[in-house]
Amino acid sequence: MNQKQTYSVRLDGDDIETKRREVRSYFHQSYDLFESLFELLKSDKVYYLQSEPTRHPMIFYFGHTAIFYINKLVASGALKERINPHFEELFAVGVDEMTWDASSDSFRWPSVDAVREYRNRVRELVDSMITSLPMNLPITQADPFWAIWMGIEHERIHIETSSVLHRQMPLEHIRESEKFPMCPVAGDALENGLVIFKPQTIRLGKGDGDNGRYGWDNEYGEQSYEVGPFQASKYLVSNGEFMDFVVAKGYETSRWWDEEGLKFLEIRSAICPPFWIPQEDGSYKFRTLSSEIEMPYNWPVEVNALEAEAFCRWKSVQEGIVYRLPSEAEYAVLVEVCEVDEAVFDDTHSNLNFAHYASSVPVDTYAHGKLYDVIGNVWQWTQTQMAPFEGFFTHPWYADFTEPTFDGKHNMIKGGSWASTGNEILKSSRYAFRRHFTQHAGFRYVVGEGENESKKYENIAQMFDGWKKRYG
Repeated sequence: MNQKQTYSVRLDGDDIETKRREVRSYFHQSYDLFESLFELLKSDKVYYLQSEPTRHPMIFYFGHTAIFYINKLVASGALKERINPHFEELFAVGVDEMTWDASSDSFRWPSVDAVREYRNRVRELVDSMITSLPMNLPITQADPFWAIWMGIEHERIHIETSSVLHRQMPLEHIRESEKFPMCPVAGDALENGLVIFKPQTIRLGKGDGDNGRYGWDNEYGEQSYEVGPFQASKYLVSNGEFMDFVVAKGYETSRWWDEEGLKFLEIRSAICPPFWIPQEDGSYKFRTLSSEIEMPYNWPVEVNALEAEAFCRWKSVQEGIVYRLPSEAEYAVLVEVCEVDEAVFDDTHSNLNFAHYASSVPVDTYAHGKLYDVIGNVWQWTQTQMAPFEGFFTHPWYADFTEPTFDGKHNMIKGGSWASTGNEILKSSRYAFRRHFTQHAGFRYVVGEGENESKKYENIAQMFDGWKKRYG
């Protein structure tokens, strides 16, 4: 396994030279971990393959995290001269996803060796700037060092999202590595149940202060929520529990899917979760980062938000109880009540930060108060669309990080996964993805009043209209 991953470096401190060493170590560790992930590709030819039809070939992501440092340092004013303007434009656009039917054939990608050389030059430059730039503590958002932090945390996001693309690459192109071990424990599904949570007032957001930690712009501001009583599933939904939905022909029954879900089914021809591999006898195997194994029924299922919602609709009809995904505020109640209410999530008692495995573990491994896996193992989809808190402001060096997600099409994910590091495992972090997006993400269901389906769609429509007026 790689050296145990460090937590996001604090912005404050008493000694500048100590802080430089901390940032320098954090930078190189991020760079090394990202590059070691690409060692899983069997040859340089694989860099030019798309593992996911709406994403670029792997060569794009290999270059993207490096050019990001340069573009943000230029935006900050700390860097006056670019290294390779062509690369810094070529690898800048198209990270999230292209349209359903887009192709990368029109791009002319450079050689892998040329990108490796470029990455080395960026590493040397950033290392030099960490050593030589004037530093004042605490680091503020207007400080050029913020651009370096931005680059490091951005690369750590792509460590995780690139690992998802690696899991989607055909196994013939992937090699196994001792640096990324898989959990050897698997077994039968567990019977899930519901745990009661009382009404509570929850306040989210960091306000206008950093609290000593780097944050993306969507974390700032504040918002209060009155959360009514609800019940939450004791475990994340496991592969075994989700299997009942698949066996009941859930992917073939249109009544369980909304309009967006039906579009997803039509375009992707989905018949099961993305990391399940159908076998000729009707059974399924399971795809990990670099291998194919027997189905681990007691590991959490990994699905997109549309699949999670379809399961909840199906389960609601089977049991006569309305199941749904939790809201962001309800998830915050779980964090607070279940004794994981710390600024940085603890990877010694959770499957986070590559601290244990480069895979999920059984859903009954890590208890957090009344529940299991309140944090870690896989991200947890919520029903909440990404929206700004009161007092939100866009960071001028990275306007396209959060603003595009205010369109009503991006749902919040919470809690982190086994591949989440850095800012991703801070309590204050806020990430959202398109509802059809594949990630190391699963879900737990809740029962409670919350938002019903009609209100959800009204909210999505209002958000999209507002987004068009402001950003369209």
